[in-house]
Amino acid sequence: MTALPEVTVKNLGLIDYKEAWDLQEQYFKAAIDRKIALRNGENLPPPSNYLLFCEHPNVYTIGKSGNEENLLLSSVEVAKKDASYYKINRGGDITYHGPGQLVVYPILDLEQFFTDIHKYMRFLEQAVINTLLQFNIRAGRIEGMTGVWVDSEKPSARKISAMGVKSSRWVTMHGIGFNINTDLGFFSHIVPCGIADKAVTSMQKELGAKVDIQKVEMLILEEFKSLFGFEIKEN
Repeated sequence: MTALPEVTVKNLGLIDYKEAWDLQEQYFKAAIDRKIALRNGENLPPPSNYLLFCEHPNVYTIGKSGNEENLLLSSVEVAKKDASYYKINRGGDITYHGPGQLVVYPILDLEQFFTDIHKYMRFLEQAVINTLLQFNIRAGRIEGMTGVWVDSEKPSARKISAMGVKSSRWVTMHGIGFNINTDLGFFSHIVPCGIADKAVTSMQKELGAKVDIQKVEMLILEEFKSLFGFEIKEN
């Protein structure tokens, strides 16, 4: 029987966006360098995969194909909101991260799982959909729009989780922003993901009460394990 891939799970807590981005880049580069070395005939130990969980202080990020006009604030106004702004190297448009939002960064070598980015994105969405169902929140997809939506089949569809990734040589980085107890007011200063006619929501808003973010993290980790089929590597 083939051994399952191993994934190191880390909870980074509340961490500055750039600090977490730099850590992702470090793991991402190490995975790619290893693959290049293997193809050059070097004998190396099994590769490392990571699943990073965290929250960020208030920050707006925009993907490489995003429209900067979707940020409705000047740089001075962003600073007044005690927020930061970064142009980053993922796909997708603009989004917001902040306290109360669970951020998940998978740095995975998909050659250990499956080589299909479309399937990868659907698995990210499914992990969120399955987690929400355990709180009796029914969510789904909208065709042509990445992410997870509450009441996805209705005109009142509300986005509860945004996604944007980068991949190279089948190694992934960036990932999921999942609104748990998020201050949704910060979304009013952007056109979220470049979609002007849809609202955003959070678990707290849908349930009418704060949610234990650590419980959500534990549940979504189990969904990742079930969908991707891996073992957690002991640190």
